[in-house]
Amino acid sequence: MSAPAPTASRRPLAVRHPWIGAIFVVLERTACVLALLALSPLLLAIAVAVRVDSSGPVLFRQLRVGQYGRTFSILKFRTMRVGADAELQQLLEERASEMTAYVKITDDPRITRLGRFLRATSLDELPQLANVVAGHMSLVGPRPQTPHESELYGVTDWRRLLVRPGITGLWQVSGRSDLSPTESLELDATYVRDWTPMMDLRLLLRTVKVVLTRRGAV
Repeated sequence: MSAPAPTASRRPLAVRHPWIGAIFVVLERTACVLALLALSPLLLAIAVAVRVDSSGPVLFRQLRVGQYGRTFSILKFRTMRVGADAELQQLLEERASEMTAYVKITDDPRITRLGRFLRATSLDELPQLANVVAGHMSLVGPRPQTPHESELYGVTDWRRLLVRPGITGLWQVSGRSDLSPTESLELDATYVRDWTPMMDLRLLLRTVKVVLTRRGAV
């Protein structure tokens, strides 16, 4: 199933005026390179902590759907035990839950001790700065989802693939795991439709507050 083409009047600003998005991408990637250099001691410390806390690789890689439906490998510090993906369907069945476009599991037993802290503080997502530098993601954008999740999109949900997915986004500063799947997708669609560079700057500032208060963290 392919995404329907929106009318010209409803296309996102970055689609109607590609040069605006291009300038913003250059600034964004430069900022991420500098951030990776500045945060390298913290990244190394987290990597060592992950290795000591539980057996398995330091980084977790998973296939996600990006702009225009292109797939890429997202990077995160590992917060679950090895083999957690294979346990997902069984866990959903045990809790009488269904796979939706936003999978949420409270008190997930697959998460490691250190993983709970990394998720609550969003430190597990710092390696995604490299995804931004590589052009797979943006600092701000729709939540990057798995191919299986994207197969569950409704007709209007495909609009979110017009832009690169983000490390943070409107969904994150509006409740994160407290939101329903429908609410999360609607927020992503709103972001894509109303995007401006100033919106991204405001959302980045709001993200700092959300991370500090751990609102909606799981």
